[in-house]
Amino acid sequence: MKKLLALFIVTIILSFKSDASLQGTWQYCGGKFNNKLSPPPAGYQQLRKYTDKTFEAFLLEDGEKDVKYESGTYALTADSCTETQTYSLQESKLLNVPMHYRYTMQNDTLILKGTLPGGALIEDYWKKVK
Repeated sequence: MKKLLALFIVTIILSFKSDASLQGTWQYCGGKFNNKLSPPPAGYQQLRKYTDKTFEAFLLEDGEKDVKYESGTYALTADSCTETQTYSLQESKLLNVPMHYRYTMQNDTLILKGTLPGGALIEDYWKKVK
């Protein structure tokens, strides 16, 4: 009986363990900046490629070489995503600063909501393409 109870407890604990990842390729589809709609960029695409713990972000424009503009690490919990930018093509106030986002998944869309260090509210929409 004790072994059965121990097995049951271990099963319950493991069922709450999060192996979630954002692994795959995601395309930016717009969002909100300080509650104002922000469409996706015209003339080029923004893609993020996630592994189980890291990400790289690229700008893709027809006829041009892909440009890596950002990379970093991330970690997920039940409803939070913490990203740390470790590389930025441009000067960045977020370099090596953990950014906390609330994330949700709606079908094939990742929604990241957060507050930037200067106080701006952001909400980004990323559609899974691979």
